[in-house]
Amino acid sequence: MNSLLVGLALLLLILAALLGGWQVRLRRRLREYVRLLRQAAEDDSPSALLPADEPGLEELSNAVRALTAALQERLLEVESRRAELAAVLERMTDGVLIADAAGRIQLTNAAAARLFETPAPLGRTVAEVLRHHHLIETWRLAQESGEEQNAAVEFPNRQKFLQLFVLPDRQTGGSLLLVQDLTRVRRLETVRRDFISNVSHELRTPLASLKALTETLRDGALEDPEAARRFLARIETEVDALTQMAAELLELTRIESGQVPLERGAVEPARLLEAAAERMRAQAERAGLTLRVETPADLPPVRADASRLEQVLVNLIHNAVKFTRPGGEVHLSAAVEGTVVRFAVRDTGVGIPAEDLGRIFERFYKADRARSGGGTGLGLSISRHIVEAHGGRIWAESEEGRGSIFYFTIPLN
Repeated sequence: MNSLLVGLALLLLILAALLGGWQVRLRRRLREYVRLLRQAAEDDSPSALLPADEPGLEELSNAVRALTAALQERLLEVESRRAELAAVLERMTDGVLIADAAGRIQLTNAAAARLFETPAPLGRTVAEVLRHHHLIETWRLAQESGEEQNAAVEFPNRQKFLQLFVLPDRQTGGSLLLVQDLTRVRRLETVRRDFISNVSHELRTPLASLKALTETLRDGALEDPEAARRFLARIETEVDALTQMAAELLELTRIESGQVPLERGAVEPARLLEAAAERMRAQAERAGLTLRVETPADLPPVRADASRLEQVLVNLIHNAVKFTRPGGEVHLSAAVEGTVVRFAVRDTGVGIPAEDLGRIFERFYKADRARSGGGTGLGLSISRHIVEAHGGRIWAESEEGRGSIFYFTIPLN
């Protein structure tokens, strides 16, 4: 019995020693595996660092490796979606701001930075980026109510009109801010409204005159041959003005729609200026003005439609003559600037108010000083479309009381 007990005790001691050694080896393996896990957590490809079928930890190591591979696949999918979202945001013309619950910008696009003139919106607060009390209050109202809000604000100093939509996220407490630039839309609405008003004004005057003349003839002037001839002459003048307006509107519509092909050829700028000046010389002399042409003899030719460019010059000269007092001067010139020839029509007239300079090329638009003058108000608009059809641009510089300069450029080739 004693021998049996001693044997059992020795067996237990041996088993305990074996168990202790196995536990030590297991702890060592676990420590090494934990080290590998920490190293894998900082690596771009964690599954490549984690061994499979780790001795003594086969089930654990295989499960962790499978989980890591699945997470890595999900992360790659998320990064792919994020890259797609970033590409879409960068291509959007509307500004996008995504803010967290604290109101700090977490994601944005270039359009938002451009619209709010903020080079680095990320990390800033919504208030710092919006910088307008009405827009900020709209965002706060959306955060508090949990409902979509929108607001439109005009920035007169920047000549911008922005519309903001705020979509709050009830789950995260963050918000999506969508900003649209409606400046061009608002400008087009203004142009449309002014166009209708100007057309009405231009039609009202000759129509009212025609009605008055016909009523006068009906009331007895028809019986007076001399008065009748005088009234008929005035009626003919008004009808001619309406006919000219209709013809110029039709021509402008055709030019805008591209239905008027340009017959391009080599055109010498000096001859073009001389031809336009010759057509308008008699009118300038009747107005008591000096019409001069000054241009270098060695100017290279431009590829253009000569008759159309002459029409542009005639329109500009006519405009200069109409608003220059007797004794003044109209000066025509041209010069090479890089890859274009720049034409200029300078006058010593009454000038154009600064607030009108940006709109004088619109249909029927007239500055207040031009209301007393004749014409349809379509000449400058037609000129702009002809120049742009040639690939050039047209603009004006002016100072009230000191005259104006109208420029337009035509490419050399």
